[in-house]
Amino acid sequence: MKLANNVTEFIFLGLSQDSGMQLMFFVLFLLFYVVIMVGNLLILLMVFSDSRLHTPMYFFLSNLSFVDIAYSSATAPKMIADFVSEKNTISYWGCITQMFTSHFFGCAEIFVLTVMAFDCYAAICQPLRYTVIMSANACTVLASLSWLGALGHSFVQTLLTFQLPFCNAQVIDHYFCDVHPVLKLACADTTLVNMLVVANSGLISLGCFLILLASYTVILFSLRKQSAESRHRALSTCGSHLTVVTFFFVPCIFIYLHPSTTFPLDKAVSVFYTTITPMLNPLIYTLRNEDVECHEAALE
Repeated sequence: MKLANNVTEFIFLGLSQDSGMQLMFFVLFLLFYVVIMVGNLLILLMVFSDSRLHTPMYFFLSNLSFVDIAYSSATAPKMIADFVSEKNTISYWGCITQMFTSHFFGCAEIFVLTVMAFDCYAAICQPLRYTVIMSANACTVLASLSWLGALGHSFVQTLLTFQLPFCNAQVIDHYFCDVHPVLKLACADTTLVNMLVVANSGLISLGCFLILLASYTVILFSLRKQSAESRHRALSTCGSHLTVVTFFFVPCIFIYLHPSTTFPLDKAVSVFYTTITPMLNPLIYTLRNEDVECHEAALE
């Protein structure tokens, strides 16, 4: 028997139901969002206005800043408004749009961070061939593949979720339309879809994280041949990059690699990759007095 889709809107439970906590969260996350927007816009302005920064590292950093602005904007404005709203609803199509955009820009961030690690690897481990490996054409291809891969991932993820019928359940125990909380509301067997979600989102997160760890392992071994000053500068910047990577990838792996069961901790963990990491990136890459390009240490 084919079940009809009777749902026209969903209701978010948000991060908290306590009015005092909601007011505190409103101020806190509004501040976070302002920092995200201002910091990442400054990076974009800095990169585009200074010809000295037209290098592969800053090219990918500008991509990352644009992703952070778009990614946080897919969830943060609605979440912040809901903290001071009486009824936290989102339309059915609004939910589809939010899921598509959040997974599109989230997956783009995964791929861009992975490419940035490859840039560090090429500079430190292949310094004589760096300009050939990371040519302008190569950078454009890598960035394009990152965006196209993210688009394909998001399209599949959203299609898998919303091809299911939603009958009467409307309450989403989350602050945005993510896959697992929405799948819990479907009035159909979601076993296969859950397995495909794990294979899609979970394995992408885990696979890229393992690639990143492998690249940094190779970098660490290569740094043994460098001078003490070059080693210190490379470890400083690449260590900062690895910190951002950890804050983003570990929560993603936790959320998307486990089965359809949702945990109360899921909402708090999601804050790390939707808000904290986009806020940390400009703080790490712009509020430093020394040059942030990890490959300079290897190329000197």
